[in-house]
Amino acid sequence: MLKKSLHKRANQLSQSKKQLEILSNGIFANGELPTFKDKIAETNQFPLRPNKTEILQINVGYMCNQVCSHCHVDAGPDRKEIMTKETMQQCLDIIKNTGAHTLDLTGGAPEMNPNFRWFVEEASKIGVEDFIVRSNLTIIEANKKYNALPDFFKKHNIHVISSMPHWTKEKTDKQRGQGVFNKSIEALKKLNAVGYGMPNSNLKLDLVYNPAGAFLPTNQASMEKDFKKALIDDFGIQFHNLFAITNLPISRFLEYLIASENYEDYMYSLVEAFNPSAVKNVMCTNTISISWDGWLYDCDFNQMLDLKVDSKVKHVSEYNEDILNNRDIIISQHCYGCTAGAGSSCQGTVV
Repeated sequence: MLKKSLHKRANQLSQSKKQLEILSNGIFANGELPTFKDKIAETNQFPLRPNKTEILQINVGYMCNQVCSHCHVDAGPDRKEIMTKETMQQCLDIIKNTGAHTLDLTGGAPEMNPNFRWFVEEASKIGVEDFIVRSNLTIIEANKKYNALPDFFKKHNIHVISSMPHWTKEKTDKQRGQGVFNKSIEALKKLNAVGYGMPNSNLKLDLVYNPAGAFLPTNQASMEKDFKKALIDDFGIQFHNLFAITNLPISRFLEYLIASENYEDYMYSLVEAFNPSAVKNVMCTNTISISWDGWLYDCDFNQMLDLKVDSKVKHVSEYNEDILNNRDIIISQHCYGCTAGAGSSCQGTVV
C-alpha cells in the first residue's frame, strides 16, 4: 500500500511534463491509436469549445489524510500545497459575480485547509444553487477537530459527495488503504444521523465509485442499486446517488497502469469505448477549475497536468467569464477517459 505521494518519492511521474510525454508518444505517436484530437475531428467536434460556465470547481489544497492508489491529484499527508486566505477571497469575489450555479470544493481533503470553515461560511452567504464539498469520509474520523463536520455541513446545507470505492472492506481498503472502509462506514452513519442521504431529505449525500483496477466502470444505475442494497442490508446506511467515474490515465493511476503493464491495454479500452455523443457534455464544457494557487484550468484533470486555460485570462486575480468562454479547450489523450462509454464527469456519467 502506498505511503507517500509521487511528489514525495521524487518519482518522474510527479512531473506533468513526463506524464504528457507518455500520453503523446508510443501507441499514439506511431499511429496505432488515434489521438483524441483526431478522434473528435472525425465527428466535427474539434476544436472543443466551452458552453456557459455553470460550475466553479475549486481545489483548496493537495493535503490529504489518505494516499489512494488511483489518485489523479497525487494527494497525501506529505503534500503541503494549500490555498491561502487571500486566494480564497479572490474566489469569493468571483462567486459573487459569476453566472455559475454550482460551487464544488475539492482537494486533497478540502477540510484540511486551515481556512476551510471560514471559506464555506463566507461562500454560503453569497448563495449558489448547489454547494458541493467532496469528502473522503475518513477525514470525519481522522481527528477530534473534524468529528463535528456532519453538523457543520448540515448548518450550511452542503451537498456532500463522498468517495466509496465499494461496499466491501477488501476492495475499498485495497484502493484507499488499510482501515479506510471501517472509518468510511462510521462517517456515513454520522452523516445519516444528522439527516444526510435519507429519503426525501434535502441534505444531499452522493457517493463516488472509481474502479479498483485497469477496467472501466459498469452501468452506473445498476451499480447504484447494488450499492444501496448492500449498504442498507449490511450497515443500515442510506445515500441518494452513486456517481461512477472512470479513472483517467494520469498521476498515480498512470503509475499503477505502467507498473502493472496495463497501460496500452487500458488506452485501447478507452479508445474502443469512445462515445462521440459524450463529447458535447464533458465537464470541461461547463466548468472552470481553480487550483490552490489560483490558476485557471478547463478541468481538474488538466489542472493536474498543468495545462492552463488557453486564454489571456489565466489566473483568478484577472477572472473574466466572457473572455474565458471564448476559448478552445485544451485536450490530450487522457480526455478519452471522459468520453468512454456513457462518459464520465465529477457528477458521474454524461449520457
